[in-house]
Amino acid sequence: MSTTSQAKLSQWDALLVESLKSRGWSNEELIARVRSGELPVDESPFQFKYEALSAFAAEEPETFEAAVTHGYQIKYNTVRGIHSWIRVALGLQPELLLEAGAEAVRATLKPNEKERLASVLSFGWQVREEEEKSAEASGEGRSVYLIEPIQR
Repeated sequence: MSTTSQAKLSQWDALLVESLKSRGWSNEELIARVRSGELPVDESPFQFKYEALSAFAAEEPETFEAAVTHGYQIKYNTVRGIHSWIRVALGLQPELLLEAGAEAVRATLKPNEKERLASVLSFGWQVREEEEKSAEASGEGRSVYLIEPIQR
């Protein structure tokens, strides 16, 4: 799907989908479980309540299914939401930078993780490599990126 035709999810719905994807379910199983309400209790620090995702899937079944099977773009991101998405979807511990006027998230990512993150970000955000920090990054083909608003 191109970016213009991609399913659009709220930041929270995207976190719920990624949390369920992390359980290793196939797309079909995830869709079936959400539709049937046969969902686990989340014991992560996020304490996700999946009933909201079931309600969304019932209201907008095509959007939900397209998001799970073909990907999605988040409608509106916040810096804390991006931080949470990286933790949930990629299983990484990014750094949250909250200095007034310079809010951002710093993450050490592989190329495929960087592309996946960039594909879901809402309009107005960019993923910029911090080249001086990337040189120090721990191997494995990882680079250090700053995820920040395009305009400040």
